[in-house]
Amino acid sequence: MATHYDCVIVGSGPGGYETAIRASQLGMDTAIVEKDKLGGVCLNVGCIPTKALLKSAEVMSEANHLDQFGLELDGSVSANFPSVIERSRGAANQMNQGVQFLMKKNDIDVLRGHGRLTAADTVEIEPSVNMDGDEVGEARTVTAEHIILATGARPNELPFLPIDGEHVVSYYNAMLQREQPDSLVIVGAGAIGVEFGYFYHHMGTDVTIIEVEDRIVPNEDKDVSRELAKSYKKAGITLMTGANVQGVDTDAEPLRVEVETDGGTEHIECDQVLSAVGVVGNVEDIGLETVGVETDGNDIVVDDYYRTNVDGVYAIGDVTGAPWLAHKASHEGILCVEKIAGHDVRPIDQRDIPACTYCQPQIASVGHTEEEAKAEGYDVKVGKFPFKANGKAAALGHQEGFVKTIYDDKYGEFLGCHMIGHNATELIAEVVASRKLETTGFEIMESMHPHPTLSEAVMEATRDAYGQPINI
Repeated sequence: MATHYDCVIVGSGPGGYETAIRASQLGMDTAIVEKDKLGGVCLNVGCIPTKALLKSAEVMSEANHLDQFGLELDGSVSANFPSVIERSRGAANQMNQGVQFLMKKNDIDVLRGHGRLTAADTVEIEPSVNMDGDEVGEARTVTAEHIILATGARPNELPFLPIDGEHVVSYYNAMLQREQPDSLVIVGAGAIGVEFGYFYHHMGTDVTIIEVEDRIVPNEDKDVSRELAKSYKKAGITLMTGANVQGVDTDAEPLRVEVETDGGTEHIECDQVLSAVGVVGNVEDIGLETVGVETDGNDIVVDDYYRTNVDGVYAIGDVTGAPWLAHKASHEGILCVEKIAGHDVRPIDQRDIPACTYCQPQIASVGHTEEEAKAEGYDVKVGKFPFKANGKAAALGHQEGFVKTIYDDKYGEFLGCHMIGHNATELIAEVVASRKLETTGFEIMESMHPHPTLSEAVMEATRDAYGQPINI
């Protein structure tokens, strides 16, 4: 392998490996450094395996309501928890192999081991231990004209809620453990918290979700938060909002979680606690201090084109801060290398980054919430269309939720869209493209949506915003 490259990427998550591919396509001699498994957190212990777990939970939920589809089951369906986990590992391994193929296809050198900057143009690599406990890589030093840091993030850990991997676990532990807890307290009701809440509940675990804010999924539109809360309560998941976890007595059996609420102090007993309180960037031990790269807490500071304050050093993805999303990292990396190559690129509009939560009902959103749009001074047109009025949703037997659209009254700008319902995450791309193309509400209404589809709900919500509803 070479010792000098045009571009070296440290970290092979979706941001890292897609950046490497695009750099190679642009004619750059490219290498990628990975201390664990190709694909990073997302492919191996994040996006992909969690979606496999959630699919198992969804099938279990369907199996328990077969009568709604006119079907009868002679016997019962139960979860084989170790097999469910094993299936998710299979999905992760398949994608990992896919990334290995893509590296070879695009002539990208894969340098195994832990990478650390020793100069603005130099990465020192030393052997590391991967998630399987295997030592990988060898000591070497490489140089590059451009070094892109894509080191990702790890679970955040609160001082009063230390993660030990047994009593108090992170999402990493929760998706790999082969022994299912009978009862689980989840601290944090963002995407990670509600997704694991959905999974463990449908596996048969007694689930309580605790959120310090006054509603679950607090970053979403308030109407969406209320709808998901209604669905979870109906399913039998216990929700506590406006509640502060003070600590966990891990010596007690069962565990005792101390929670401060408006009504005073409560103690909740459980077999395990899942800490789902966000992530922090991996800025440690990658040589930032050595070369003088500026950071803000656990985030690397970058400009609109992902350049750090050190010439030749760039950073993308989770290590640069929120939102911590795989598709954001990939988009940033491609933009970064295209800028390096001299292409005319435009900075990302943060409002155009879609967010998805994969429990059922699913959540998908992009742009302003209604509250944000009004706060910024927009006169808004708001429309809402319930899936209970959608023919495809009726046929699927999943009529929970709605699509909510927000338009600027003056110019018709598509300010935002927020949806909750079955497979909502597959519908949001239309809105992302519409916003990118500066589409107005009139153009959405004039765009023929096929029938019967769930996508009609976007058009119908738009018609409602403009006072022209058809099916409600």
